Amino acid sequence: MSESRAAALRSLLFASSAAGMLVAAPAIAADVTAEDGVVVTADQSQPANLGTIDVNGRFKKPAPVSPEFVAPLVDTPRAVTVIPQAIIEQTSASSLQDLLSNSPGITFGAGEGGQPLADRPFIRGQSSGNNIFVDGIRDTGGQQREVFNLEQVEVIKGPDAVYSGRGSGGGSINLASKSPKLNAFTNVSAGAGTDGYLRGTVDANLPLGETAALRINLMGAQGDVPGRDAVDYDKWGLGLSLGAGLGTPSSMMFSYYHLTSDQMPDYGIPLFTKIQSRTTDSGVLDVPYDSFYGLKARDYLTNEVDTFTFKAEHRLNDFATIRNVSRYSQTLNDYIVTNPGDGGYVGRAADGTYWMKRGTKTRWNPVTTLANVTDVFGQFATGSIKHSYDVGVELSREHNKNASYSTYTTSGSACPTGLTPVSGTYPTATGASGAGDCTPVYNPNPDDTWTGVINRGPTSSNTTEAIGVYANDSITLTERLILNLGVRWDQYSVKGVNAVLGSPSSTAGVWNVTGYTAVPEQTWEFTNYQVGLVFKPTQGSSVYASWSTSSTPPTISAGDQNASGGTGTVDGVANTVLEPEDTESFEIGAKANVLNDRLALSAAAFHLTRKNALILVEPNIFRQEGEAEVNGFEFGVSGSITPKWTVFGGYTYMDSELTKAAVVVSGTPPIAIVNPLQGLPLANTPKHSASLFTTYRVLPRLTVGGGVYYTSKSLGGNQGGAGGGNNRIYAPEWTRVDAFAAYDLTDRATLQLNVKNATDEEYIMRTNGVHHADPAAGRQAILALNLRF
Repeated sequence: MSESRAAALRSLLFASSAAGMLVAAPAIAADVTAEDGVVVTADQSQPANLGTIDVNGRFKKPAPVSPEFVAPLVDTPRAVTVIPQAIIEQTSASSLQDLLSNSPGITFGAGEGGQPLADRPFIRGQSSGNNIFVDGIRDTGGQQREVFNLEQVEVIKGPDAVYSGRGSGGGSINLASKSPKLNAFTNVSAGAGTDGYLRGTVDANLPLGETAALRINLMGAQGDVPGRDAVDYDKWGLGLSLGAGLGTPSSMMFSYYHLTSDQMPDYGIPLFTKIQSRTTDSGVLDVPYDSFYGLKARDYLTNEVDTFTFKAEHRLNDFATIRNVSRYSQTLNDYIVTNPGDGGYVGRAADGTYWMKRGTKTRWNPVTTLANVTDVFGQFATGSIKHSYDVGVELSREHNKNASYSTYTTSGSACPTGLTPVSGTYPTATGASGAGDCTPVYNPNPDDTWTGVINRGPTSSNTTEAIGVYANDSITLTERLILNLGVRWDQYSVKGVNAVLGSPSSTAGVWNVTGYTAVPEQTWEFTNYQVGLVFKPTQGSSVYASWSTSSTPPTISAGDQNASGGTGTVDGVANTVLEPEDTESFEIGAKANVLNDRLALSAAAFHLTRKNALILVEPNIFRQEGEAEVNGFEFGVSGSITPKWTVFGGYTYMDSELTKAAVVVSGTPPIAIVNPLQGLPLANTPKHSASLFTTYRVLPRLTVGGGVYYTSKSLGGNQGGAGGGNNRIYAPEWTRVDAFAAYDLTDRATLQLNVKNATDEEYIMRTNGVHHADPAAGRQAILALNLRF
């Protein structure tokens, strides 16, 4: 971490604390009256406050912000979880991965595939990294997302193409940004903790006249990952939003978001395949969980995000409002990371010590996105039948560049001579990546010296253009019966340019580029639907049944990011344009707002099927016949049991299966054809997951609570080979306990203590089943001073 950046962070923390202390004690914010008549303050961080604040500063229960949701949550026939700002603050979350642990049924994949060092959520067993949205617009580009500028997070489960378009087989995640309000407030937080933790945030809302306001959010943070001492981070962010015409029929809003994050990337620990000897039942190598295989002298990870958004909204009449949103964004995912499962060479010394050559994964991946969404939404009646509708058009263009780095070692930690080879070839100066760069498997040293040549290679690129036209309607047939209909048509096209490398691809760190080749443009069109029927026993409750579909083009079938191509060999015919993978879901459920609307309860059961994956069905014959199923149910709870006791959590059960999987062909005639994957559970799809975060105000000024998080065994990948041909590598079940306490020093100042992983549990968060597994962070204590004025 640079000294200048560390100094800037310390200045931010000091300024946050000092400013707050000067004004916190005398500042008194006016109370505002909520729509239900309950008097609440504009304070958004009180433990019982599991809602949001509207443009006029009034309290609202959590609800999706997109107009595509044409009914309240209780009348929406699908599972939707809204994580409010209070949970973001009380859990001391600092990343999207942190926060989504509060939504069972979502896991995060280990680094591999299209975005190794980026958010890779799996929803209901389906890779959903391409289905993250910010304020209803797809958030492209590999990144590890922050939460300092978020009002809430909305998790939509099940195929939701009618809302979000392509590639949404398991669901999607929408991040709702903080926006200007008409009441003045400033929230300041300054925190310090173990493992070098420092974090400061400022959230200031400044009214500019009667209908305009400016909201500014600042964040600076640094620290180490507990239990992974070599893994540090340093980041800062800015959220700026200016609104005019707020609370009037015509409004406009301009927003800018920036994030810079520098950190030491962490690819976890190796699997048993590293030493060709199974040492645990899970297949994760029995090295200490604090083992770090990277090199401080070489490895790095930089994320940068710049996003500009302009939104205009005009109420045409009592029945229709038109909204247009335009966005331009640039992201950069840039890294060199040591992969403990790669490197090639492993040798064993006479004393039994295993040595390994470090391998790397690298990427330079800038993404530019231009998007525009136009909606017309509102309500009208046709006789006794009431309609709540939204129709819209979405246009987007994404330009994605990709390049790798050569990391040629000229001097490093040399591999000892005289080792007995376990795998690979002993590295020499004439090798593709140079000599040296070795470390003991069971005692790696991140402080090893390293010098070498790092060159960024040739750039390949692809351009994606998409058009979506959609309509959603919630039709109230009677006081107790609601019909929900949705349809969306999408056109998705992609083209690209790939660099062509010679053999070898690089020499002494210099790339051998022989030319470039154009990847022909491919275009897909698909239409998806949603049908739901809602019965309302009471005004605050519902039972429902729904059916929905989605389509995932083959260029994003891994769910991570767009790629060019989309062709394959089908029935022996090369360059066949592949069909999209199709997902279909049936869901039944029930929702209820109870205890005078203080507590929201939900339950759902679902059957999800994904079809059309390209698989090997017999020797040299591929067909789009792959199929997987996920059956499950879930429960959710959110709100206040009593005015002093709040709860937020749920439980998800998923029974997943590869019902039609690729065969494995081996041997010479007679050829053996086996199917080791058929019937296996899906990767990153634990059968059981649960979370519960709860707080209780034991004294007028003291609130205590905490969280319990559980995930059962989760397989690491649906492939043979590294898993011994039967996918036996898995992350064992784990339970984590967090602790929380908050003490109100004054009406405007609160001390908050969070102890994450309070029992210092050692466990594996995830594994990709091929190269590595990721240990979870150890225990960390954080004390923050939160000021509101």
